[in-house]
Amino acid sequence: MRGFDYYIPTRLLFGAGRLGELGDQKLPGKKAFVAMSSGKSLKANGWLAKLEGELRRGGADVVVYDKVRPNPTVRQVMEGATELKAAGCDFVVGFGGGSAMDAAKAIAFAATNPGDLWDYSSSMTGGKKDRVADPLPIVCVTTTAGTGSEIDPWGVITREETNEKSGFFSGDSMYPVLSVVDPDLMMTVPPELTAFQGMDAFFHASESVINAKNHLMGEMFALKAVELIAANLPTAVRHGDDKEARGRVALANTLAGFYMRCTSAHSLEHALGGAHPNLPHGAGLIIIAHAYYEFFASRKACEGQMVKMARAMGVEGASSGEDFVRALDRLIEGCGVANLRMSDYGVRREELAALPAIARRIGGGDISADPIPLSDEDFLAIYEKSYR
Repeated sequence: MRGFDYYIPTRLLFGAGRLGELGDQKLPGKKAFVAMSSGKSLKANGWLAKLEGELRRGGADVVVYDKVRPNPTVRQVMEGATELKAAGCDFVVGFGGGSAMDAAKAIAFAATNPGDLWDYSSSMTGGKKDRVADPLPIVCVTTTAGTGSEIDPWGVITREETNEKSGFFSGDSMYPVLSVVDPDLMMTVPPELTAFQGMDAFFHASESVINAKNHLMGEMFALKAVELIAANLPTAVRHGDDKEARGRVALANTLAGFYMRCTSAHSLEHALGGAHPNLPHGAGLIIIAHAYYEFFASRKACEGQMVKMARAMGVEGASSGEDFVRALDRLIEGCGVANLRMSDYGVRREELAALPAIARRIGGGDISADPIPLSDEDFLAIYEKSYR
């Protein structure tokens, strides 16, 4: 058996009501820069006030930057870093969903490294420079269950000029030093967004299981995430006030974050989302899911791994990859998102031909870890079969 390294330097507070314990923790600085969206719900529900109170109780002053948009951009990150430095903040809090946490990580990096964030990106037009300094310390308080950003060292940032939506990574220092996963904050997430976010977590796990570089140690996290999401996400979508379902989906999301080895599915979605930032990441993954997994199932490329996932999803006697694909279709249908269409988000069929080359060059998932190699023609076929 192959050996492995395992290191997650994030102190995690998980469970209902745990936001109320943030002020008891040793905070990594004295002045927090809170990166969050401009949406009204966190303010209207009192969660921002709660967060500010806990940070102050822990001995930190607070500056709120409530300008993060879905699919945060380089321009926005640089703006945030400028405001952070002007305010004299010494740590960053990502408060919200994946976009807020991704923006917080990138702002923390941009605040300590000269030049433009993209100078350090490994994407196709990125400068690929090494960092000069570690980012500022990062704290994450997630209000959604989807990205796993609260427990991993990655962010996803878009460069608008070239439509590149790319993973951003700068080593272990990008891990949050402290994270809170409090399902109470997720109770008012609308049904459709609950589905998008939960399925994003599902695909983090399912891609990790079929990944050719998969390891048994991590697979246990991924398979448990598959099991929990399949059993609880439809309930969380239909009954958002079900605390047990919300908690189990939140746990699944964090478990998927413990071991996230994405394949080309994430690259395919990032190519779509880079050109169409109004397309939610989870929605893009759902749209291509059937064609993507059917590609491998029809070629019997990872039968054993797909059978494991089908059984985790409750399919008794599962014996083929097709069993997993059918279980996946039922899950998507059960979450009420089976009728998503690329065209609803402005994607035109004639755009598809250019996307495979982009997917291959941006930092989405590890294309070399696919169960079998996919050509650009295979990528295009997946896009075309997914198009409506």
